[in-house]
Amino acid sequence: MNIVVANLLDDKLNSLNVEIIKKVNGEFEANELIKMFSNFFYNKMILDITAIKNYSDLKNLQVLSSNMDMSKIIFLLDDTPQAASSLFLSKLISIGIYNFTKNKEGIEYLMNHTNTYKDVAHIHQIDNLTKEVTNKVIEKNVKVLGFKNLTSHAGATSLIYMLKKQLTLNYKVAALEVDRTDFIYYNDKDMYSTTNADLFDEIVRLSPMYDILLVDLNVSGDEGVCNDVLYLLEPSTIKLNKLIRRQGDIFDKLGGKKIVLNKSLLDTKDVSDFEYEAKTKVYYSIPPLNDRMFSRNLDSLLARLGFTKQVNKEDKQQMMGFFKS
Repeated sequence: MNIVVANLLDDKLNSLNVEIIKKVNGEFEANELIKMFSNFFYNKMILDITAIKNYSDLKNLQVLSSNMDMSKIIFLLDDTPQAASSLFLSKLISIGIYNFTKNKEGIEYLMNHTNTYKDVAHIHQIDNLTKEVTNKVIEKNVKVLGFKNLTSHAGATSLIYMLKKQLTLNYKVAALEVDRTDFIYYNDKDMYSTTNADLFDEIVRLSPMYDILLVDLNVSGDEGVCNDVLYLLEPSTIKLNKLIRRQGDIFDKLGGKKIVLNKSLLDTKDVSDFEYEAKTKVYYSIPPLNDRMFSRNLDSLLARLGFTKQVNKEDKQQMMGFFKS
């Protein structure tokens, strides 16, 4: 159940020992590829990079990265000096593309061993990352907590806003969103917008000023820059079925990671049933919340994540006149 998109490197792809259900040849705009395969079920796509029009312009690759599941796509690079440069590879990594190779053996390996950021971190070079700033990040020991929606509209943006508001009573906190501009509507000077390509640099810039950075990773955000990541799931039947239809092995891939049910009306028994049926483990369940109020439920989550000052916050809030749900 694999797809091949070929162009100038077609000769390298003809001898693959891989089951192919569809192959297209030619040069395509990024949006053409997205439209062509958005509703097409496949295991892996082997993509000849020369099949992408003007692939040397990173913006075209970023369009793909933002709209397709990069864990399913293996990029076959050409032998041009640009594609061979460490700077180009570093830019690929910055936009969430970790699975790339130049030969048949590499493709066959990546078919069964999907790269994560940790696998390619040694290639990643961050321009203008000075020793002075790096030392500040290490000395400050900033906690970078990422959030990623598994189902559409699972609530990462509003959850980050509420968590930031509660954490601010005890810590210096900032929030970052990747490739979106939703934070502007909160009118909060400590909530920033950036691109995935600039995410690492922005974290380095902000780290000396804050104790905690909350990162809304959205679709394209690089999870590898975070100390920890919460994967948000709204457990309605229709959204769960859509998720499983789109990514049947999603819970296998997330084994051992922190899955959080957000905006959840499930009781304890329902959560246990969900864990049994999905063969997964739920890290925490958050009910629907009013973002104008402080919540004991969120403080419990934060304490579990290691922000222990939150457990002593009740007296402070009463003194300041805050109402807790």
